Amino acid sequence: MVDSADTVAFGSVPTELGDVLAAVTADGLVATAFSDSPHIRAAIAARLGLRESPTPARTDGIRTQLSRYFAGELREFDIEVDWRLMSEAQRRVLGTLYSTVPYGKVVTYGELAARSGSGIPPRGIGAIMGSNPIPIVVPCHRVVAGDGLGGFSGGTGVESKRRLLTLEGYLPPTLF
Repeated sequence: MVDSADTVAFGSVPTELGDVLAAVTADGLVATAFSDSPHIRAAIAARLGLRESPTPARTDGIRTQLSRYFAGELREFDIEVDWRLMSEAQRRVLGTLYSTVPYGKVVTYGELAARSGSGIPPRGIGAIMGSNPIPIVVPCHRVVAGDGLGGFSGGTGVESKRRLLTLEGYLPPTLF
């Protein structure tokens, strides 16, 4: 059976943060998750209104890139992003984040609010980060509070954020 535009393909990569799941449509990467399960796959497919692709080959590129990212070999993802699961406000804010905050750098919630020109206050920016359907690739972990790391809803919470920022060299490695 040939993949068609009405399917979503899934594939995962084992990492120190768990099996990172990638969901790819004919238009690009549409979702990532910090764990993989039939339930998560079904929820993403249902949200998209698409059926699961019978072959995961569509995910080969992003799985390779995620593996290289977690091995410290990749600093910039080179994959099409499918923004369809985001509202216009989310697209504006997350698109600004995606295009202006590179590997190893951070921005505060307030700075991202101003940079995006969205008119959304910093707390609203935090809510958008928490609802990001494409964490890691659309790097919500690079958005921090003015007085610390701030929150994080992916993986194991702030500890996952800390590990991603350490991987990128923004934070020094911890002793444990």
